[in-house]
Amino acid sequence: HANGSIAGRYSSDGGKTWTKNDEVIVSNEGGMNVMSVSFVRLANGSIALFYARKNSLDDCKPILRISNNEAQTWSEPISVISDKDGYFVLNNDRVIQLPSGRLLAPVSLHKTAGVDFSMRGSIYCYYSDDNGITWKSSKEMPNKGEVVVQEPGVVRLKNGDIMMWLRTDQGVQFMSKSKDSGLSWEEVQPSKIVSPRAPASLKRIPKTGDLLLIWNNNKSLNKKTATFRTPLTAAISKDEGKSWIHLKVLENDPEGFFCYTAITFVDNEVLLAYMAAERLGLKDKIPLVNMTMNKLSGAIKMLGLAALVTYGCGGKPIEDQTAEANEAENEIVSVPGSLVLNPGDNNPRNSEGDFIELKDGRMLFVYSHYYGESSS
Repeated sequence: HANGSIAGRYSSDGGKTWTKNDEVIVSNEGGMNVMSVSFVRLANGSIALFYARKNSLDDCKPILRISNNEAQTWSEPISVISDKDGYFVLNNDRVIQLPSGRLLAPVSLHKTAGVDFSMRGSIYCYYSDDNGITWKSSKEMPNKGEVVVQEPGVVRLKNGDIMMWLRTDQGVQFMSKSKDSGLSWEEVQPSKIVSPRAPASLKRIPKTGDLLLIWNNNKSLNKKTATFRTPLTAAISKDEGKSWIHLKVLENDPEGFFCYTAITFVDNEVLLAYMAAERLGLKDKIPLVNMTMNKLSGAIKMLGLAALVTYGCGGKPIEDQTAEANEAENEIVSVPGSLVLNPGDNNPRNSEGDFIELKDGRMLFVYSHYYGESSS
């Protein structure tokens, strides 16, 4: 709950190197902080920047600013949610635009004034049909089993349905679908993606049309260690999320804490930014952002994209996996870091960012830069 602003770095070589100093993109306009960033390149060519403005533990809502000059200046803030008050969570790298032009912003409502914080979120998807100027709410996602669901994300499937994924305390990611472009949602259901109560990230690979999943593939049968946000794993789906193959372990420190991954694609490479920390003593060892580049290998021509994602055939589909990990089916890959944003004096935490490629070829990465004391 420290103070925080939105800071940015630039890369002129596709993410291999970055500028040395932060540029303040959005100063702290909230009562507590601004955080958790999503970029969207709008169909009209403008850039949409979404972030959470946290005024208090009763008041946190997503805000949108638009740039018509490639992130040089930004519009006045636009509130995404005007029909409800409360503490809403919109994760980083979560907003999408459909081919119709509709923007979708999936959110989880956890608290309203005078009511205790609820771990089980009420899930909505806010949508805009005018490039973010005005917004309306979907119907609440049905959750008859009252499962603890949090931090939703959405992706458009090839048949036009919208698939939503959510973190839960049930040992797997849960899923819902919308058949009307986000206006209403089916009853939430468990998937076969084994996971602690931690956010997953999912995005379609432009060059192949496959889905890329980054998550904590923690299959521990021990009740305690099953909650750990490690390892950090990548997989792809060639059947629209029904099964996942080519599992690659990115981080496997058993005492690590890896989550809130942003994903973008640069030519034949995938660029990731994620929060990394030591699990023990997290309040003293506040997470940092670790940005990594995964390069194309010339040997990977059968699927044509990033070695991290497609190399080899190892790995049964998730639906066929047993609870016991098989190292041969979860290859550990070495992923070089191109930028590490360590916390420091008066900077207890850096996290929850996103990427946008600018028209001049540069990449802009923005993230939540916290300063002052932190209580979480």
